[in-house]
Amino acid sequence: MTTPAERFDRNVQRRSAQVLKQRVLEQQRAEFGKALAWAAEHDAIERAAARIVSARRRFVLGNGKSQAYANLLAADLSAGLSAVQLVMRPLDVLGDIRQGDLLVAVSMERYRRDTVDIAEAYTRHGGELILVTDAPDAPLTGAAGITIVVERDSASYANSPTSIVLALHLLATLTIASSKGAGRRLHERDALAAELNLYVDET
Repeated sequence: MTTPAERFDRNVQRRSAQVLKQRVLEQQRAEFGKALAWAAEHDAIERAAARIVSARRRFVLGNGKSQAYANLLAADLSAGLSAVQLVMRPLDVLGDIRQGDLLVAVSMERYRRDTVDIAEAYTRHGGELILVTDAPDAPLTGAAGITIVVERDSASYANSPTSIVLALHLLATLTIASSKGAGRRLHERDALAAELNLYVDET
């Protein structure tokens, strides 16, 4: 595991903007190709999507930078599914685990201790865990029923978001496509958004 400062020293420091831009673009192109190949060859996303659809309640957890990914996944899932909640108050979730509940934890390097502790407590108290992470030996892999491992690299000081965003997009898409009530819910939300005038008129 490397820190942002170490990646800065290795990848960014003393490089011109033009050289750095080219390195990042080449790395992103290669990473996206690897992510597409991985998604085509593995069925972890399909299995996770099927389990999310069948769950009674769905909780999504991520802290630090992973919170942004967790928020993205929760927003996309809630568009077509009911009972999707981003974990903001973990004690409320841990104190009310019910049969059929499911926690999806997003945990990327550097792995936040609070995410690991909450997810481990969730499984100890009988909850089911799906893990989205970036290494096969990452924390929580032993606790998860299904693990989606999206390996990634960086030519910058920050690990690339490209492959993880692709995986989350696929997961949300396959989940919503498998939900019988998703179409109705999406139409109802569109009608409510129009009633509340939430968005700028694009016509």
